[in-house]
Amino acid sequence: MTTDAQKSELLEDFRDYLERTKLEQASLQEPIDLATLLGEMAGLKTEVKAESRQFKSTLDTLGEALVTVQEDNKALSAELARHGEQLEQQQWEIKRTMLLEIVDIYDRLSHGLEVLDHYRPVKTLFKRSRDKDVHFIERFKEGQQMTVRRFEQLLQRYQVQTIDCVGKLLDPVMMTAVETGHDPKLENGIVLEALRTGFLFQGEVLRLAEVKVNKTHSPVKNYE
Repeated sequence: MTTDAQKSELLEDFRDYLERTKLEQASLQEPIDLATLLGEMAGLKTEVKAESRQFKSTLDTLGEALVTVQEDNKALSAELARHGEQLEQQQWEIKRTMLLEIVDIYDRLSHGLEVLDHYRPVKTLFKRSRDKDVHFIERFKEGQQMTVRRFEQLLQRYQVQTIDCVGKLLDPVMMTAVETGHDPKLENGIVLEALRTGFLFQGEVLRLAEVKVNKTHSPVKNYE
């Protein structure tokens, strides 16, 4: 049986063992080397600088790429705008050519309608077929009138307007004089008659009007 003295001795031996173990562990730990610590910090600083340089280089590359993309976009926008203007001009020319053809057909139909308006059947000839001929001419005239109205609606849809000439002073931008007349009551250069109708397309001249212009004879002055 263990006595109290033996217990005390065992506890004292165990306490001595623990103290020795702490001293041995403390002796095994390496002392802090300031030079090593400074070296490690210097290496870490160098790595940070290298990362910073690489990051800056990446940012510069991205910036240059962004500038290149912006310049390419500007060039592309300018090219698209130029092509858009060319396409618009081509479309305008095509539309103008088409409208000139329509105007020419409209002229022919209008002239034919005027002929029908002035048509008068001969009373002494073809008495038997006269009524039929008159009826046919009237029906044909109605068809011409409908066709002319359709063309007028088409020209109106495309903003094509006739040039108002008669009674106005000759405008060389919109009119060309092909004949002259003499009316002493009117001033020199006044349009007497529109021989060929002129047209405007969206405010611009589509076809010049051919007109007859008044030409007055100036009296000869006597200086005696």
